[in-house]
Amino acid sequence: MGTPDGFLKYTRQEAAAASVSERIQHYHEFHTPLTEKQQKRQGERCMNCGVPFCQSGKMIGGMISGCPLNNLIPEWNHLVSIGAWKQAYDRLRLTNNFPEFTSRVCPALCEKACTCGAEGESVTVKGNEYSIIEYAYREGLAHAQPPKIRTGKKIAVIGSGPSGLAAADQLNRRGHSVTVFERADRVGGLLMYGIPNMKLEKHIIERKIDVMKAEGVTFRTNTHVGVDMTAEELLQQFDRVILACGASQPRDIRVSGREAGGIYFAVDFLTSTTKALLDHNMAEGTYISAKDKNVIVIGGGDTGNDCVGTCVRHGAKSILQLEMMPKLPDTRAENNPWPEWPRVNKTDYGQEEAAAVYGHDPRVYQTTVKEFLSDENGQLKAAVLVKLAPEKDAATGRMTMKPVEGSEYTVEAELVLIAAGFLGSESAVTQAFGVQTDARTNVTGLNGSHRTSVERVYTAGDMHIGQSLVVRAIREGRDCAKEVDTDLMGYTNL
Repeated sequence: MGTPDGFLKYTRQEAAAASVSERIQHYHEFHTPLTEKQQKRQGERCMNCGVPFCQSGKMIGGMISGCPLNNLIPEWNHLVSIGAWKQAYDRLRLTNNFPEFTSRVCPALCEKACTCGAEGESVTVKGNEYSIIEYAYREGLAHAQPPKIRTGKKIAVIGSGPSGLAAADQLNRRGHSVTVFERADRVGGLLMYGIPNMKLEKHIIERKIDVMKAEGVTFRTNTHVGVDMTAEELLQQFDRVILACGASQPRDIRVSGREAGGIYFAVDFLTSTTKALLDHNMAEGTYISAKDKNVIVIGGGDTGNDCVGTCVRHGAKSILQLEMMPKLPDTRAENNPWPEWPRVNKTDYGQEEAAAVYGHDPRVYQTTVKEFLSDENGQLKAAVLVKLAPEKDAATGRMTMKPVEGSEYTVEAELVLIAAGFLGSESAVTQAFGVQTDARTNVTGLNGSHRTSVERVYTAGDMHIGQSLVVRAIREGRDCAKEVDTDLMGYTNL
């Protein structure tokens, strides 16, 4: 440890965010990174715990505590503290293929399990990771390193989200020839089109993809496997196939009036904005616009928050964000002790921006839509909302949210965005390959592995485990690559 009492001497310092009035004028990332000296001091706050929960990635209390990638966090915190940036990067890349992504979009499970955070403020692990990877790019350390020997084995990866990219990166490093198939026009999956540019600028993805291309990975965009190519063709051309298509079936809202114009799934709305930004510089008429509209966002998660932030930038007239569940406490409850994931209320960037622009928090708790109302042209004009209350199900004993009779009220709305999560993988690919799926349409892995019910076909990421985090998807891709490599070579050094 560089400074054994650093956590006592120094306070937590994060990258400063631009003011709301400034950042809502654009779609760029809006945090100013700390200086190298400041970041080194943050590295000194790490206690180098005897039991580093930050890197454990274990299930505690039904939720993941610590990093699912088992990043060597105390090691590179120390290396940051002494200015050994190259060595810090070497340790970071051992476990994380894409720190340029996770240091921007991960909810930092590591920090929530940091021992410093048990009684004070956790170490800025995410900020340290960001500084390491950006230093590596600036200094040429993150350059392409193609494998010196090729094995002659060919692998197809279907889907270019974080799990597919991680599997491709690992298997290419091993010397296998990897081709990644993506149905969209750009590589990245939900990294590219599901996460707004202000959280993850798309040139950051393209920067890494350029490195992977230089290392020998082949990317084929605008190719919908199961539609443009058959499963039989792929299995004839490749030794192994990995299905990593994500959990892309959005959960719908089944209420009267759902067919009205102006109701969209959140992922389609966010995709339209990013495509308009990249292809048309946000020219009017090229995207689903919230400008001058009363907007309702259904769903209180990260995607709902991203919709709120995007609508603010569009210039929405008003924004209402509906959450079915009660508001979480502001601090940990007694039944939610450290190092469990803190089930507490958080105000994210979108909600912060909406509150500043419209004068109040956009969230309304224990509320959902009962009915959509449309005008004579079939366009949405209003929504009937209803309050919800927790009620124990007599049969199962589980608490469910039930409508409160007589609590209905109507609000104006010309745009509704459904951000209620995802149900599982789409059927085109699973049916094309004939793989076994579970009740949620996730692809089943045999005996807890990533091997599917079809010979030579594997699965990884949200398509396998259901909707989850980018960091878990990366871990899924790495674990799947290890199984594929063992299958092909009889052993693995991944």
